[in-house]
Amino acid sequence: MNDDLARTTFTAFKERTGTIADAELDEFWATLPPATVDGMLGDWRGGEFVTGHKMNGLLSKARWFGKSFRSVTDVQPLVCLDDDGNKFSNVKLGKGEASLWAEEFRGEVVATMVYDGQPTHDHFKRVDDDAVMGIMNGKGVLDQGRYFYFYLERI
Repeated sequence: MNDDLARTTFTAFKERTGTIADAELDEFWATLPPATVDGMLGDWRGGEFVTGHKMNGLLSKARWFGKSFRSVTDVQPLVCLDDDGNKFSNVKLGKGEASLWAEEFRGEVVATMVYDGQPTHDHFKRVDDDAVMGIMNGKGVLDQGRYFYFYLERI
């Protein structure tokens, strides 16, 4: 899938009201190229795809802003906003921070963020230079075998 078509599809999912079926997001995921570790470096604003997963809405309650990948060993997975709108790394909620790895997921090696203090891995595929789709995976995240789907857009 070329970047223009990927962006159009991504935007349609992002702007959709109502619930999106996991199968639709999985089909889109399969068309995207793997994100690279180097391609993830930088600051990103995040959002979620509403699928009916048990985690839908929890990040917004925490005032999640996005993620910051300063280096492969210095990742802030839960950059949130305080009452004054200032960004901070919510290490309490994230049980620490994270690191970035190349890891196999669904038969492909993709950029993966691994939390330091919990068994959670965020896998990424590239929409274009400024957007990635993420799938959160791990103990405590799976909802009756279902993944949590989200996205990041480069700041």
